[in-house]
Amino acid sequence: MSVSEFSLINEFFTDTATFGLTPVIGIGDDCAILDIPSDQQLAVSTDTLVDGVHFLSDSDPCYLGHKVLAVNLSDLAAMGATPAWATLSITLPEMDAPWLRSFSQSFFALAKSHALRLIGGDTTRGPLSITLTVMGLLPKNKRLSRSTAQLGDGIYLSGNVGNAGVGLQKAKMGFSDIADHDLACYLKPTPRVALGQLLLERATSCIDVSDGLSADLSHVLRASGVGATIEQQLLPLTESVRQQMVLLDDPLWPCSTGDDYELCFTLPAGAAPPSADELQGLSISKIGVIEQNLGLRVSLPNGDIWPLDKGYDHFNE
Repeated sequence: MSVSEFSLINEFFTDTATFGLTPVIGIGDDCAILDIPSDQQLAVSTDTLVDGVHFLSDSDPCYLGHKVLAVNLSDLAAMGATPAWATLSITLPEMDAPWLRSFSQSFFALAKSHALRLIGGDTTRGPLSITLTVMGLLPKNKRLSRSTAQLGDGIYLSGNVGNAGVGLQKAKMGFSDIADHDLACYLKPTPRVALGQLLLERATSCIDVSDGLSADLSHVLRASGVGATIEQQLLPLTESVRQQMVLLDDPLWPCSTGDDYELCFTLPAGAAPPSADELQGLSISKIGVIEQNLGLRVSLPNGDIWPLDKGYDHFNE
């Protein structure tokens, strides 16, 4: 029996939860209608995830639903925004009720944890592709940005880098145990929304690490008209990432692999990062300093300094 687009939406994507900000009009009309508080601004981000490019074709939908939302929430985190609403457009090769049920359950589980409401979207038939637009709220005239790093600022990084890259390799080899830390980092990344909010009135610049630390930090440097040197020995690396560096004979590999969704941010010289109590178990590492000499460099333990600018590029891979 065929299933209509509207019955698909009603069964899997019409959220009846009461959490988050209620739209004036949500799912079920030609447009959603939103009221924005007069003392706030709207932050908007859109990402498209394509089968075989952004996720493996055999990805478990219970992780994919989480990741689709997590990577977008990470963009809001990088601006210091509080999540509010989202629209979801999904292209499906066929109607697969168990797949959709698993996908939507994991999507809404993460949405609920951030009080985010799904307010609309679209469904169509074709090769699997998922586009999500998220909207968050910011106090008027307060935001984090890529373009405001200052000379002498310290460069900081949340969590660890490289684990999602290791997790991707494990997923390609057929590993599926989500208890594995690397696989969890790749399949179920944690958007650092709370950290972004803590940094809103402290950081001079911020970006989320999606395409690799070197590529994303380079975006900050170019936008701010500055340069930087990071210390390779200060990078927060787990043992599995160190083993991958040895396997590849590449000490800079953790800087070029993507999908970490940590925050890289700058603080004024002498300023302290958020406290351990504020971070609630999340680690923060100082990895370098903003400099006048343009470009990004890495200082190795032996004293060598190498240029560093490689990261993921959709049109150069």
